[in-house]
Order: sequence, then C-alpha cells, then structure tokens
Amino acid sequence: MIIGLTGRNAAGKGAAAEFLKSKGFAFHSLSDVIREEVKRRNLPVTRDTLIATGRELRAHYGTGYLAERILERLEPGMNYVVDSFRHEDEVAVFRKVTNYHLLAVQADPKVRFERIKSRGRENDPQTFEAFLELEQKESTSLQAEGQNLTATEKVADHTVTNNGSVEEFNAALAALIPKLMAQMQRPGWDEYFMKIAEVASLRSNCSKRKVAAIIVRDKRVISTGYNGTPRGTKNCYEGGCPRCNQLTASGTKLDECLCSHGEENAITQSAYHGVSIAGATIYTTFAPCLMCTKMIINGGLHEVVYNMDYPLNETSFKLLKDAGVVCRKLKVG
Repeated sequence: MIIGLTGRNAAGKGAAAEFLKSKGFAFHSLSDVIREEVKRRNLPVTRDTLIATGRELRAHYGTGYLAERILERLEPGMNYVVDSFRHEDEVAVFRKVTNYHLLAVQADPKVRFERIKSRGRENDPQTFEAFLELEQKESTSLQAEGQNLTATEKVADHTVTNNGSVEEFNAALAALIPKLMAQMQRPGWDEYFMKIAEVASLRSNCSKRKVAAIIVRDKRVISTGYNGTPRGTKNCYEGGCPRCNQLTASGTKLDECLCSHGEENAITQSAYHGVSIAGATIYTTFAPCLMCTKMIINGGLHEVVYNMDYPLNETSFKLLKDAGVVCRKLKVG
C-alpha cells in the first residue's frame, strides 16, 4: 500500500509520516528529488530555493516529473508513505498503481501559524497576515508548473484533521489506516494465472512471437510451457528455426517451423514428469492453434482461457465447442 501526503505548511504531514514510519512504512518524499537537484547545483537548501527548483523541474520535464522519479524507487510488496504531493498531476502519476491513497492533512490556519512561531525559524513569517499572504501565494499558482496545493487537496481520498495533540492525531491515523488496508486490491485467480503465463512467455526463445501456457488444477500450477525449439537443440533466436529467422510471412510454411508451441510444451512437460492434466484448465497468452487444440482435447483439459486471438483459430474454437471444452477470452494489460 502507498499512502500519499499533501497539506499546508505546519499541518502535520511530517508527524503523519513519522507515525507511519513507526508502523513499518518506508518513507519517501517528492521533495527529495528537488533537494537532490539543489545540492547538485551547490545552492542553499532553503524553502524559496526548493519551490523555485521544483517549479523549474516541472516546467522542463513535465508536471508529474517528481512523482515519476519517486515511483521508480518503490519496490512491489512493501508499504510506503510518500510526502509532499503539491500538484494534481503528481497524484495522477500514482493513481496508475493499485492500493494508493492520498491523505490531506489539515489544520486551522491559526493553529498552523502558532506551530510555525514555535519553531522560531528566521525566515518564517512573523505575523498572521504575512503567513496567510505567503500561503496564498504558495497554494495556488497561475503557471501550470507551479505547485498547486488547493487543487491537490481537492483530489485527496481522505482528510485527517490535526488541530490537537500529537496523541490525538496519531489516534485518528490509527483508526484510518486499517480501513485503507481492508480495501487492498488483489488480482483475481484468472488474472493471477494469466499474469504468470505472461511472465513465463519471457522465457520463450522464439524470434517471431513469445507465447506461454500454464496448466492449473485446484488453483495450483501443475505445468508450464513456452514456445521455442525442442529440448537440446539450438535456440530459435540463435538460428535454430530457419523459418522464423528468415522472417517468413505469417501463416505460411507452418509445417516448416521447428518451434514447439506454448500449449504443446505445457502438455508434453506434464507427460514428461508424469503429472495428470485431466480436468484441468490451461491459461495461454494466445488462443491455441488447431494442433494444440487437438492436444488439449485429447489431454482431457476441460477449459481454455486465452489472452489474445491467434490469427487462424476459427476451426480451433469450433472443435473445442464440439468437444465440450470451455473456451473464454481474458484480456489483461
């Protein structure tokens, strides 16, 4: 899960990040990209310099650039808290991944001003009026590349108010985070198995097309196969299949192709290892050709799930239907 944080100065984003870090969330900030650039230029790391550099980076590389750079650093399977979302396009970048939630941390202006005063920093505004004027300037920019906290807060999934003590704020977060965890999105079984087949296809040694199939029974993978030249022979991409390496027109000279198909290899691998596939389901990245269709039927498989259509499979579909084998298309990204 990824928790994004946005909010005004002294609202409590740092406190929220510290709480989540204490619960095992790894921390990143979009401002890290700006700080790294400021240090690379040997500039002083001040609030004004960070804002100006951030505006420059968005203008040059795009308004979602900071988010793109941080997203590249995140590893799957971990919980993250990412601070400093200040532009709605940065949020849009993270919306492309699952289990992302943007929290807007809010506090009354007078509460935030008192927190700023207590910090005693030299460059902080000294009056409430100056504080409000600076905040207005920083929260809404007329230029696309400027930070726009107002628009960013509007696209937040949840708002957490932080007008009281740290303990009260932590309690509010402790009540919210489990609810977000309960919304965790996982792939369904079909998507899960088709994604495994897609990964298996990366092992294909065919120079023309990468295809793979996996055979599943009782939600367990019992066999896998990808297309390529037979066991112990030269790989297709190394010249093992003359038809493929001569870039023969699609659909022609199929009888000269030396590559075994993904479904064919999944079925023969199960036989090689003595595993029965009767009653199982085969997930394949391409709809089966006629030869593989006959092997599927005779092997006792009861269902075919495929991702992409094979150019010459009308006869295969009819034969599967006649044999009582369920066949359905599952398109995954």
